[in-house]
Amino acid sequence: MKLSAIVIAFAASSTLGLAGCAQPSAEKPAPETETVEASKVGTTIAPDPREVHFGELRMLTDGGENAEAYFSFAGDKLIFQATRDGYPCDRIFTMNLDGSDPQMVSTGTGRTTCAYYYPGDDWIVYASTHEGGPECPPVPDHSRGYVWPLYDTYDLYRARPDGSELTRLTDTPGYDAEATISPMGDRIVFTSMRDGDLDIYTMNLDGSDVRRLTDAVGYDGGPFYSPDGTKIVYRARHPEDPQEIADYQSLLTEGMIRPSKLEVWVMNADGSDKRQITDLDVAAFGPVFHPSGEKIIFSSNYGDPTGREFELFMVDLDGENLEQITFSGGFDGFPMFSPDGKYLVFGSNRNESHEGNTNVFIAEWVEG
Repeated sequence: MKLSAIVIAFAASSTLGLAGCAQPSAEKPAPETETVEASKVGTTIAPDPREVHFGELRMLTDGGENAEAYFSFAGDKLIFQATRDGYPCDRIFTMNLDGSDPQMVSTGTGRTTCAYYYPGDDWIVYASTHEGGPECPPVPDHSRGYVWPLYDTYDLYRARPDGSELTRLTDTPGYDAEATISPMGDRIVFTSMRDGDLDIYTMNLDGSDVRRLTDAVGYDGGPFYSPDGTKIVYRARHPEDPQEIADYQSLLTEGMIRPSKLEVWVMNADGSDKRQITDLDVAAFGPVFHPSGEKIIFSSNYGDPTGREFELFMVDLDGENLEQITFSGGFDGFPMFSPDGKYLVFGSNRNESHEGNTNVFIAEWVEG
């Protein structure tokens, strides 16, 4: 799911392009409109004194709305989604670790989300709606409260890191997105509506041999593998109250979900031994493993009475020792550690040029 969809309900701003979408130009904007404003890119930002796990902190983007930045397996590039450069909704970009050389690698049409490198970094995977039409899908009706859209034209695509050799991996009715890849280099894990509920599946790197891992009523999504590929961490909400179940299923038929309460879960890579890790009764999302495989870092509005401020937290696999990592105010989310564990990349509102502006930051990680 997108940062904008998460923040728009909890904050007084809309981010990452959900404020309204118009049909993009058939032609790619002129090169000068694609250049990231250089004034803050690469700027060193002082962490809050309470952010004891951060050494040097650098701002990698400046302009537009940028988030969900994930490392290449070599650890020398980032792939991320952004609304910028005259495009009316999210596109997929790559950049160097210092924020230089941002390149759009998606088609330039439709809406995209959740991009990730293949092991070896010869391919990328991302979700896109472009085959459903060149326009950005419409923003959902919020008359039923805060909801996430589940665009049924989202499918998963494989491409070269420059966007060439685009191949469709999924072609089923309903939502297919939120894909990441095992560090073992053998499986893609993703979220799909193909069986009528929001569940987690895996498949081969070419889209074959699809296997369903979750089947409880409710949302299971945002999956990431552990560093050794043996476990998957994800976010979930399994309603038990009949009225809540009815509301959930009614929204699904309209292509929406209400994500105000999500918890962090872990399971084995084959779907066995599912365990709820957090019990915060708020929104917890974007979980990934610490390099040790023994902790999970995630974003949550836990502890904020207004429910609007999202910070990064870290917790042991047994749910103990919850620790707040960021203290920026506003939004911090979508963390990912570099393959060597030396850096953490995440999206944040800090040092924003306007209210709700979200950029990608990279921090030297200080353990202990």
